Amino acid sequence: MEKSTALNAFAALSQPTRLDVFRLLITRGDAGMLAGEIAQALDVRQNTLSANLSVLLNAGLVRNERQGRAIRYFADTYGLRGLLGFLLQDCCGGKPEQCQPLIEMIACEEGPCA
Repeated sequence: MEKSTALNAFAALSQPTRLDVFRLLITRGDAGMLAGEIAQALDVRQNTLSANLSVLLNAGLVRNERQGRAIRYFADTYGLRGLLGFLLQDCCGGKPEQCQPLIEMIACEEGPCA
């Protein structure tokens, strides 16, 4: 992940409503949520939510999928994985073996690493 992409993601998550949206979508996993469901769960106005979802989409932290007339939103776990990988890339003061278990866990595509 490029530094500018990471900064964009951090900026997106630095606002309370966007952080709440992202955390809520993480808990919903593959089921995702409709915008109205998110707005109701977080007690946020629709137009406020729409603006915040747009920021999260542009930061690569949320993805959406059209389902008929509705749009379902999901946390983008690949975007999150990239952000965490960026944070941990040079971790542990030049002793990457100390961070290796965490890095391997983040890098796993499906389920826990073997």
